[in-house]
Amino acid sequence: TTRLLKLPLLTLTVATSLLLDTRGTLNRGSTSLNCVGLWRHTGAWRGREQAPYSTLVPSDEVTVNYRHGLPVITLMLPTRSERCQFTVKPVVTTVGAFLQDVQREDKGIERAEVFATDGSKVSDATLMEVLLMNDFKLVINNTAYSVSPPVKDKLSSEHATEMEDIKSLVHRLFVALNLEDHQIRKERELLQKLDHLKGELLPLEQMKAKIMDSADAKTSRLLWVGLALMSTQGGALAWLTWWVYSWDIMEPVTYFITYGSAMAFYAYFVLTKQDYIYPHAKDRQFLHYFYRKSKKQRFNVERYNKLKDDLAEVEESLRRLRQPLHLRLPIQEISDKD
Repeated sequence: TTRLLKLPLLTLTVATSLLLDTRGTLNRGSTSLNCVGLWRHTGAWRGREQAPYSTLVPSDEVTVNYRHGLPVITLMLPTRSERCQFTVKPVVTTVGAFLQDVQREDKGIERAEVFATDGSKVSDATLMEVLLMNDFKLVINNTAYSVSPPVKDKLSSEHATEMEDIKSLVHRLFVALNLEDHQIRKERELLQKLDHLKGELLPLEQMKAKIMDSADAKTSRLLWVGLALMSTQGGALAWLTWWVYSWDIMEPVTYFITYGSAMAFYAYFVLTKQDYIYPHAKDRQFLHYFYRKSKKQRFNVERYNKLKDDLAEVEESLRRLRQPLHLRLPIQEISDKD
């Protein structure tokens, strides 16, 4: 009697599975894969040993649904003949990145493109957020799929305002809880970098001081030589005017000497594009001696300047990090000197 009761039940289960399998073959647009468990019968019911058998043929269509606020695109991989889900970030992911992910998942995909409903190709730089606003066609190899994304419910203005307020509150709490640790960690990093830069600059500073002393001595020596030459010239002109010749003879000589000096000053302007001003001329001659001496002693001026710029940048960052507003200290009054 027990076997007679169980045999119709098994027949009913098999008939139901065949019916669902026929309906699944007709409805190929279904997005989910439904499975019905058949109970194996080996003469007597020794136990319920379940074996899943697919009763619906996987859909060949491309579907889009939202899960946890993110769009999930489900499509059939042609080489592997299985459906695969791709979760995209619509604000960040582009169409080109999505197609690359699809081709990376199935190496047999040689062509993957997206077209609008009017047949125009969608650029790879287009964001997925813009693409999912309207219907489109996805072409994989030689097969075109029509995709109709669902309409996503838009947040009301009040709800959006509340969300922005919550985000702002969370941000302020995060800053309040982590600002002090961040400042301490940043200050430690800047101090380490400052010590490292000072260690690299120390030998360069010593070499630079020696080169500057040498260049300054040569420049001062040149100035004194110029003064001696001018004194000698003045004395020679006086001796020729009053003891050797008369003023009538020396006047044209002094004129041409003055004119020659003017020509020399003008030539200096043509070559340097600067007026002949004694402090500027002294600095120019100092730099000339400095760079010539640096080249002989292999002093890297560019590296020294870069290290000095980095040192100034680190010191400025430390000064800004230690400002009263960042440390939540009372602001000091600005003195007249500042």
